[in-house]
Parts: sequence; structure tokens; C-alpha cells
Amino acid sequence: MSKKIVQVGDIACGSEQLFVISGPCVIEEESTMMKTAEMLKEVSERLGFPVIYKSSFQKDNRSTADNYQGPGLEEGLKMLQRIKEEFGFPILSDVHYPEQVAAAAEVLDVIQIPAYLVMQTTLVQAAARTGKVINLKHAQFLAPENMKLPAGKCEAAGNDQLILTERGYAFGYNDLVVDPRSFYLMAQLGYPVVFDVTHSVRRYGIPSADPKGGNREFLPTLARAGAAAGVDGFFIETHPEPEKALCDAASQLCVYDFEEFMKPVLELHQVALKYR
Repeated sequence: MSKKIVQVGDIACGSEQLFVISGPCVIEEESTMMKTAEMLKEVSERLGFPVIYKSSFQKDNRSTADNYQGPGLEEGLKMLQRIKEEFGFPILSDVHYPEQVAAAAEVLDVIQIPAYLVMQTTLVQAAARTGKVINLKHAQFLAPENMKLPAGKCEAAGNDQLILTERGYAFGYNDLVVDPRSFYLMAQLGYPVVFDVTHSVRRYGIPSADPKGGNREFLPTLARAGAAAGVDGFFIETHPEPEKALCDAASQLCVYDFEEFMKPVLELHQVALKYR
């Protein structure tokens, strides 16, 4: 099956050019956001791959009500708009409620539906009706081929500008398992496939700041496996000081390590292109 090319600004998602979705998990203070954007810009230009800047204005699926949830819709969108204007990145963030969609669509180039919410018809179709590119996160409770269901809801709402993102299966005892078959199965749906590496090493039920809350040491192995399997893009949350991050501190990649992390991934991607 031929794969659809989904255009995000100047980025042809699903083409032979690898793209990366990256940024802090949740919008934090200005210095963190700007430093991350600056480093992502420098690395992407040196290595020659495009970046879609990602950060959440709200994280409504935190483990406890006491965890940092972000600055909220209004302030968060202001920050993302500033990054868009200063660095020229297309912008991605997630929505949790249909009433957030209209305001989000004024700033975002890609509207993301979180994995937990990907079967919520009202939310998915509200996002789809904006005409924006929609990133559907693969739910931990869905077989990869059943991502045709939320994709079908978007199509029924008149939007086939979709990206499908794998982020691992729930497999008991709070671990996630990445099954490479999912890359193949989701690609059969005809849309660009992204591998969310940093969320796949999260360990659920463990506090975000606890070093045991993520297996960051597996990030290089998983990313290289995804590149060899032929994914179209990567989702890699980055932060200048991951251990101090206000969300997913144990799984985000240090943005200062981003360049060396990406070099073998880009090389493997070029090899994988020969076998498409």
C-alpha cells in the first residue's frame, strides 16, 4: 500500500526524509522552553532533518492530582506561539477536551490526541474538523491494526491528514513493551508512522521524578530498532535538565545529548530506505 504524504509546514511527513517531534513533555518556565528550542534548531540544521516542536499546555492524565499539569490552555498557547515565531518550528500539542480544540487550532500545526483518549469520538472528530494535521497516539489497549478505528473517525469528519504514533503496549506490572510488528501494521493503514521512543520507556505507577520511573538507558537501542524497521519519524521528548523536569523526568532525553543520539538513527534510516 502506498503511504500518504502529510504536509506539516515545509515538512513532508511520510516522505524519505526522517522528521522528529521533540520538546519538553510539558510547558515549563521560559528559559527551559527557549533553551530547548535553540538546541533543537542548531542540531536539526547541522544534521539536516526537520523538527516539529512539541510541548503540552496541559497534562490531564498525571498519576496524581498533585503532579504538575502545565500552565493551561491560554498561557501555554502563548508560549508555543512565541516559539513558533522565534524559531520557525511547526508546533504540536495535545488536547484533552473538545472545548480546547478551537483555540488550539489557531496556534498548532498538529493537534495530538493522547493515547488514553484516542477512541473518544467527540474529541477526535472535533480535532479533525479543524482541518489541521492530527497525530493519533496508539492507545495501550488497542491492537495496532485497530488504529484504523480512530483514523476512520477522522476520515468520516472529512480529514485524512493523519499521523499515527506508536508508544508501546501496556503489559502488566507498569511496563510498556514495543512490538516492532506495530510499525508494519500501522503503516498498512496508509499514513506516516512515528515512534514515540521516550514514552515507551516510562514505568507507570512510579512518581515522575523517581529514577525508577523510566528506563532511559534503553532509548538508543529502541530508537535504532525503530529506524531499522523503517518508521517515518520519531517522537523524542527533550529537556535541558531532565532530572529536574516537571513531568517524565526519568524518561526525557537531555537536549545536549540529542545530536549524538540522532547520528546513528539517521544513518540507519538511510539504510532502511533501500528496503522500502
